[in-house]
Amino acid sequence: MRDLTMRPALIAAVLLASTCWAAEPRFVIGSLNSDLSDGARALLGGRNQEGIRLTLLGLQAANGKKEEEIALSNLCAGYTNLGDYESALKYCDILLQRNDQVWRAYNSKALIYIYTKQYEKAEQELIKGEALNPNAQTMKIARALYLDATKPVRPEIEIDDRKTNKQ
Repeated sequence: MRDLTMRPALIAAVLLASTCWAAEPRFVIGSLNSDLSDGARALLGGRNQEGIRLTLLGLQAANGKKEEEIALSNLCAGYTNLGDYESALKYCDILLQRNDQVWRAYNSKALIYIYTKQYEKAEQELIKGEALNPNAQTMKIARALYLDATKPVRPEIEIDDRKTNKQ
């Protein structure tokens, strides 16, 4: 099997793309919760510790369920990027306890499990997320990463580089 430690940047990008909801205007419009918005920008910019700090402040000042879900999802992504998978999973699980229809949380958990080589758990999370949003690009990327890790493509072509003496 291939070693996924060579792909942390790709996994981080997929996690952030799938979980940083505050970057999508349909969820946070304007700057009602500036800590949450600034935290998302920091996470997208790769400043994970700052993003987590601001997002935790944004979670404390959240105005309603949607902002809480955004913050929890972003915390899952931020902690994942720091390599703190225990904290990341904690925030994903809290989010899913509040709303089990958030496909992004399943996507994030699947990526964490792929990254930590817990492939059976990853498969279960992928199934749940794909059931909710089968056309999500980030779910497709996570599935491809999973398949690459569990069923890598092996070359079927054998190159015969022997020289022949045709005269």
